[in-house]
Amino acid sequence: MTAKPSQNPMALLAQIDLEALGRLSEKVDLAALLGAASRMSDKQLSQLTRMLAGSEHKKPELPAPDADFFGQLGGLSGDERAVAATMKGFMHDHVAPVMNEYWNRDEFPRHLIPELRKLDLLRKVWNEDGSRKPNATVVEGLITMEACKVDVSTAVFFGVHAGLAFASIALGGSAEQKAEWLPKMMDLEAIGAFGLTEPEGGSQVSQGMRTTCKRDGDGWTLRGEKKWIGNSTFSDFTVIWARDVDTQEVRGFIVRAGTPGYEVKKIEGKTALRIVENGHITLTDCRVPESDRLQEVRGWRTTAEVLKLTRAGVAWQGVGCAMGAYELALAYAQNREQFGKRIAEFQLIQNHLVHMLGNVTGMLATVLRLSHMADAGEMRDEHAALAKVVTAARCRETVALARETLGGNGILLENGVAKHFADTEAIYSYEGTNEINTLVVGRAVTGLSAFV
Repeated sequence: MTAKPSQNPMALLAQIDLEALGRLSEKVDLAALLGAASRMSDKQLSQLTRMLAGSEHKKPELPAPDADFFGQLGGLSGDERAVAATMKGFMHDHVAPVMNEYWNRDEFPRHLIPELRKLDLLRKVWNEDGSRKPNATVVEGLITMEACKVDVSTAVFFGVHAGLAFASIALGGSAEQKAEWLPKMMDLEAIGAFGLTEPEGGSQVSQGMRTTCKRDGDGWTLRGEKKWIGNSTFSDFTVIWARDVDTQEVRGFIVRAGTPGYEVKKIEGKTALRIVENGHITLTDCRVPESDRLQEVRGWRTTAEVLKLTRAGVAWQGVGCAMGAYELALAYAQNREQFGKRIAEFQLIQNHLVHMLGNVTGMLATVLRLSHMADAGEMRDEHAALAKVVTAARCRETVALARETLGGNGILLENGVAKHFADTEAIYSYEGTNEINTLVVGRAVTGLSAFV
């Protein structure tokens, strides 16, 4: 027995496009149609309403995916927005078409370095003398964000070279060393890498650095290993941090590619950041001249200053990665059809999308505030640590929801989300694991240290 519909046929008329009804009346007996409607179930009546309204033939224009729901980026200066637009164009035109190929090859697309050089991005962040622009952290963050929306590995390449390696020389180099290296680095004519992490020392490397240096006549002899060193397989030099066996102080060295005793082996088999070429460096009686020791390094304090200078950028990586995943998931949901309708029309999918957007909105507010604090000289270690904790965790949640939104198609590289899903695991762990950063913040807010 057919269930009695909750709507009567005449009430149906109020929901129907009158022009569509007029066109329909030329082809069918409307009285007979309305009579049949009185015997329809609610579901059948709803389908008839949509058909008469022309919704099955004319799809509404949908909003374009935009992760900046609150328009926070609109409050930036024109120059800042221009830098973001420049990076966005580069990623769309040059990186997006080849990134999946190089992901599969486990290689960095080095042929894009000359194209990146044309953007002259380092001069948007740094001055020629190695000092930073007044809004350097904001600009650096926007470059990172736009890169990560498409490919996190590109942002890592830029961050290692333009952040860690460049800052090491800018903060720890002599006037002569700055004059030799900084102009070439700004022009991407000399690519730098940053060698701090060791096989047995990530979070504890500040206390347990095993790579050593020893003064030997007019030079230094370096021994030890460094691991996970981005860019090192093709860089022109790597900044190596080592402990002086005589004074126990931490020193920095510019180790040029091809130096005897310096060997780099590419780390393979990664499931995240496959486009980044991470190297495992072995230093076997590697002799470096005194002229390549960073003359202004003042122990671990200088190393910490370099890390602090670049830590906000890692939080921006999480934001960009989450934004990219959200926009891909939304675009997919607006077009993918199941059970006769686009999946964006299903409540559970909308719940996923709103949850993702809420994460992204909060993350973006966090890093914008952090970057303004950094540029004003107000950022402390615990501020950067909290931003890293929050953005990495929310990014992890967001990309998981994006992958879920795409269903089985979410694990296909061609749909973009899978790469974001994998790369997030690296963001979550490097530049201080979430556990270590949590303890940094915990110590600041309680006044008590929980470090062992």
